[in-house]
Amino acid sequence: MSTENNSTNNSAALTDSGITPDKKTFLQSITEDWWAVILGTIIIATVLYLSNNGTTISLPLFKWASTSDFFGKIMSSQNLLLIAETWVIFLALASIAIALSGGNVAKFAAGFTLIYFLAILSFIIGGNKNVSYLGLEYVVFALLIGIFLGNLVKLPSWLKEAVRSEFYIKTGLVILGTSILSADLIKAGLPGIVQAVIVVTAVWFFSLWLSRKLKVDDEFGVILASAVSICGVSAAIVAAGVINGDKRKLSYVTTLVLIMAIPMMIVQPWAVRYFHIPDVIGGAWLGGTLDTTATVTAAGDLVGPIAVKAGVIAKFSQNVFIGVAAFFIAIWWAYRKPKGGEGTVLAKTESPGLKIVWERFPKFVLGFIAASLVFSFLLSVTTAKSVAPTLNGLRTVWFAIAFISIGMEAKFSSLVKLQGGRPAFTFVTAQIFNIFWTLLWSYILFGGYIFPIPDFK
Repeated sequence: MSTENNSTNNSAALTDSGITPDKKTFLQSITEDWWAVILGTIIIATVLYLSNNGTTISLPLFKWASTSDFFGKIMSSQNLLLIAETWVIFLALASIAIALSGGNVAKFAAGFTLIYFLAILSFIIGGNKNVSYLGLEYVVFALLIGIFLGNLVKLPSWLKEAVRSEFYIKTGLVILGTSILSADLIKAGLPGIVQAVIVVTAVWFFSLWLSRKLKVDDEFGVILASAVSICGVSAAIVAAGVINGDKRKLSYVTTLVLIMAIPMMIVQPWAVRYFHIPDVIGGAWLGGTLDTTATVTAAGDLVGPIAVKAGVIAKFSQNVFIGVAAFFIAIWWAYRKPKGGEGTVLAKTESPGLKIVWERFPKFVLGFIAASLVFSFLLSVTTAKSVAPTLNGLRTVWFAIAFISIGMEAKFSSLVKLQGGRPAFTFVTAQIFNIFWTLLWSYILFGGYIFPIPDFK
């Protein structure tokens, strides 16, 4: 959702609704980023309030293994009611932002409803035991469903009104901040923290350098570098949101991450066993290269319990750097991108002062950081952990809706031909560098050469 771009088209709607010029100016000043912060804050505050008052929040179930599971759990009247309740809440919240921004609420509601239930379909497909065993998550199916519809069907105007991927992504990212806890970084210990700093920094700059060498534009390069160096899809989403990146490029990178993750989950645990790499080192290696805690845990299980613990700790350390990376990328991008330009260096005649940085700084990042700080320092560990499953579940719904929208906006022919395959080559090469670089530092930091070998028994 871009309130600036829609301001002219929405003037009549605002006038018809009886909004005065003064109120119109104020409402139009509330940008997409701020709406994401507002909606994210409402969701977080509501979950905390209900939890503190002893109210149990139930979310729909999507995990199933058999036909009986599907009809007995997924399609049960209770689960279908939860799906419908979630839809009503999400639609109501999103419609508030659309209405106050001058959008067509009726068209938005119709389009959002379709997108929401397509997102639910992606959860159901990804929730199958056999599908999840292959490492395929809802993101894959949300993208594929969106791309299928976007390329084979001409989207009607009522559906286009609801295809607002950036709005959904940014709202989800504000909620994501609640899961980035400083306590996790402290628990990770010094080896995990040092590995995260060295790996993230070196791999990020190597990836961006390689992108430039291969003439991949910086917008693409930043999303690629963040995905490879930090934590895959989540980091790509954050980077794309921070720089207001092309959604086709985010879709492209997401697809690369998911495709690359499957062989890595199989080959890396095999390599740990075949080359007799100590479990603690192997776990740290898996945690530093695989993209999510779930994939790290799954791969670590193939090695042993020590590998799982070391891997999760290494992954926690890197996850915390999402917020740090988002902050610095936002400032760097604001300085280097001229007003109205598309990713070119600032003109010499323009002075990149604090005002310019503030104008271009993505405000949703502030919501992300604020959520992280509140959950790290103002709430008890018990409270933060008790609401984490609910907030994570709600966040993934926003992301699923976003990826359906991204798929609808992306033309498959453009994805295939995008910059002649150079971004894919860049990603694969950077990932190979990441694998060997992380293995080296896993040996150094978890092998007893600098710090004592961690005891995870």
